[in-house]
Amino acid sequence: MNILCLICARKGSKGIKNKNITKIKNKKLIEITIDQAKKSKLFQNIVVSTDSKKIQNFAISKKVLCWFLRPNTISNDKASKLLALKHGLIESEKKLNKKFDIICDLDVTSPLRKIDDILKAFKKFKKKKYNILFSVNEAKKNPYFNMVEVTKKKISLVKKINQNIVSRQQAPKVYEMNASIYFWKRNYLLKNKSLFGRNIGIYEMPRDRSIDIDDHLDLKIVKHLLKDN
Repeated sequence: MNILCLICARKGSKGIKNKNITKIKNKKLIEITIDQAKKSKLFQNIVVSTDSKKIQNFAISKKVLCWFLRPNTISNDKASKLLALKHGLIESEKKLNKKFDIICDLDVTSPLRKIDDILKAFKKFKKKKYNILFSVNEAKKNPYFNMVEVTKKKISLVKKINQNIVSRQQAPKVYEMNASIYFWKRNYLLKNKSLFGRNIGIYEMPRDRSIDIDDHLDLKIVKHLLKDN
């Protein structure tokens, strides 16, 4: 079974300048994910997909594969990451002259995952024979209880059911996608335009390992948690 790890790290970021190479505990953010991928010993190949020459050179110095620069058309703010994953898979199969069965996407901006999370997520993905599995955490806010939307000047709960819910504990359990770990079957990744479809699984992680760095506050929290650890 050939398993490819794709690490996508573009140069552009509006929230934090040069986010993917920002340092935490003397390590670049992308370096933390590269090291986790290596230490898992799960992947036949680890490939970094980037549009940055600086990130490319750093990836090569870390002894992972990064021979191509991602086109600008799939590296801007509006481009779906799914396009970058498909592009990275196709380029990898051409370069390495082999077909991968499974693709893992480890997001650079979610460095709090443990290596054990990667291995347990893969074990569940393989055992259940999912087309895709992605990591989640239990949502702090619940659309059945304390999340509202405004439509035509009317305020209402985002989700409604035929039940009087008076506490969060009574509401159906919902999850946040924590942008940390994704496992894909090759054909499902290439043929689909969305994460969602048939035979989808989730791997639940605790909230303290589920922070996705979008802004400076997220970065401060992650630095604090890593310092404690």
